[in-house]
This record gives sequence, structure tokens and C-alpha cells, in this order.
Amino acid sequence: MDWFSDFFRSIGENYGHFFSWSDIAGTLSDPVSWGIIGSLILLEGLLSADNALVLAVMVKHLPKEQQRKALFYGILGAYLFRFLAIGLGTYLVKFTLVKVLGALYLFYIAYKGLFKGSGEDGEVKNKGASFWKTVLLVELMDIAFSIDSVVAAFGLSSEVWVLFLGGILGVLMMRGVAQVFLKLIARYPELEQTAFILIALIAGKMLAGAFGYEMPHVLFFGILIVVFVGTILYSASKRKKEEGRKA
Repeated sequence: MDWFSDFFRSIGENYGHFFSWSDIAGTLSDPVSWGIIGSLILLEGLLSADNALVLAVMVKHLPKEQQRKALFYGILGAYLFRFLAIGLGTYLVKFTLVKVLGALYLFYIAYKGLFKGSGEDGEVKNKGASFWKTVLLVELMDIAFSIDSVVAAFGLSSEVWVLFLGGILGVLMMRGVAQVFLKLIARYPELEQTAFILIALIAGKMLAGAFGYEMPHVLFFGILIVVFVGTILYSASKRKKEEGRKA
């Protein structure tokens, strides 16, 4: 039974980090932590911009005031899911097998996104559902949308407040400025594929970490910037050539 008590003690310690002022202050004062948080927000925005529109369609049949409430409750549910997932995940991700399985899952997500499409373009049918049923459906959809980004987050950090801040700011990003990311993706369509390239990169980082190699943060951020900026330049150049042919 020792392993059982050790498990709950470790989980308790992990959740204790959420309420540790020194951990909060350490995260807020660390430039590397903010770099990781920024990476998580960017990834969440690129992956989830269209998800915000799906949620908007799900609550469309409700009165205006209830639409806002349903989406607000959905945000609370998304935060609670991340709180639970991060506390448990930071314990599980210490195990090599969990890291390997997480990396393989992310490679699968990247492969599916790059070569088979995301498979999330189906019609959302929620017409006529009651308020609380709609809230429940929004919560379930939020969790489904969160799984990929939560697993990817563990490939970047195991610090509780880094993951949580990246998650909650990413959710706000998804809801608040979804249109900005949609316009960015519409202007530079290749960015949608870039998100899955970044997931593959995170998967590689997680897999390497499982076998003892930790990619330096400077190298990871450098690759991320090169990929992101390179995609925008490539997309702009491609669009310019296409406009030149039409002229």
C-alpha cells in the first residue's frame, strides 16, 4: 500500500503548487516561463480559433443573455478541467512510459492534421436544447477541444503555474480574439498546417525528454519563431506569385 499513499501524497503536493505564492512569483518573474506561456497561447489560438465558432453555434438557439451565461459556464468548466488535468498530469508525466505515449499521441495528432484533415468540420446540431443541457454540451465540447492542447502543454513544461497560465490565457484567447486568428489563418492559410508542425516538434521534444535529452529552451523558441515567421513569409510569397499570374 506504500505506492498508494505515495501516489496521493504526490498528487497532493502537485495541487499544492497552485496555492504556493513562491511558485506563482517564480513563474511570473521568469522570462523562460513567459516564453513557454506565449508558445502555449499561440498554439491554442492556432488550433482552437474555429472551435470558438463551433461553441457560438451551439448556443445560438438560446436567448442572448443565456448565450453569454452558457459560454461563461463553459469557460469555468474548461478552467476546472485544466486544473484537474494539470495536477494529475504533472505527476504522471514523470513516468517514461507516459511521456512516450503522450509523444506518440501528439505525433498522431500532427499526422492526422497534416495529412488527413482535422476531422472537426462536421455540422453542429444542438437546436432546441434546454439551457442546462446546452451548458453540459458546451462543457463536453470544451473538454474535447482541450485534450490535444493539454497533452501538448506537458511536452513544453511540467511547472504547474506555467501550464495553468498558458491554459487559461489560451482559453481566453480562443473566446476573445478568435476572429483575429481566423483572419490571420485566412490571410496565411499555411499557418493552420504550421500548428500541427509545432505539435510534431513538441512531440519530438517530449519523446527526447523521455530518454534523458532535454532540448534547450533557446533552441526550441528559436525553431518556433523560425517556423512561424517562415510560414508567414512563404504564404505571402505564394499569394504574391498567384496574384502575379492572374494579373
